[in-house]
Amino acid sequence: MRSLLLSLVSGVVLVAASTSRAAMLAPGAAFPAWDLQDQTGGKVSSHDFAGKTYLLWFYPKAQTPGCTTEGLSLKDHYADFQARGVEIVGVSFDPPADNAAFVERQGFPFRLLSDTDRKLAVAVGAAASPAQPVASRVSYLVGPDGKVLKAYPNVDPASHARAVLADLPAKPAS
Repeated sequence: MRSLLLSLVSGVVLVAASTSRAAMLAPGAAFPAWDLQDQTGGKVSSHDFAGKTYLLWFYPKAQTPGCTTEGLSLKDHYADFQARGVEIVGVSFDPPADNAAFVERQGFPFRLLSDTDRKLAVAVGAAASPAQPVASRVSYLVGPDGKVLKAYPNVDPASHARAVLADLPAKPAS
């Protein structure tokens, strides 16, 4: 009975830890510098995006239903993002090998980064602490100057790509 009670209490604490998070960055705030590994094990840095606009989307776990839905939606709208000069980068707490399998299986044209120490997630409100087991589903649109253009604290995986595109200037006429 005691072990059952401890298991239940532990489960409640785990759920509470994974659903609470620190405050999100506000539009106009400087997005913190970061260095992470992509799915190939290569280093990717915020400095690589200097002068570019990028969407950094945090997702809880590679190859889970909601994350797959969100990733596929971003993939389906990838050309629209590219036409508007926006790079897409995903971030989770998964190791590079798990993200590599996710990219391979879904055919994502964008990089997935591993924030295994959770430092970036904690700094930007995608995790309440380094003990949080998975990232919260949040995103940031970061401008060429490294400042937050828009924060997305309540992402709907199925409509997120369209919501971000609606916030961007229209494609220039050809």
